[in-house]
Amino acid sequence: MSLIHNERIKLTAAAIDRVSTATLVGGFFGPIATIFTSSSAIDRFDLPKMLVFSGFSIILSVVLHVGARRVLQGLKS
Repeated sequence: MSLIHNERIKLTAAAIDRVSTATLVGGFFGPIATIFTSSSAIDRFDLPKMLVFSGFSIILSVVLHVGARRVLQGLKS
């Protein structure tokens, strides 16, 4: 039973960590890539809003990653 339990825990932690990565890419790297690749985005660029959104995305990503690590603490030996 502990093997099945451990695999479920690992799958859950991996899923949470993938959401963490997606949050970082979508909320931080995405806007930066848009600014550097789109000339029309520079005209509509709002630095304070982007900094707040990017900061929130980074914090959320870290919280999700730490949560995934906490889920792994449920592994049984």
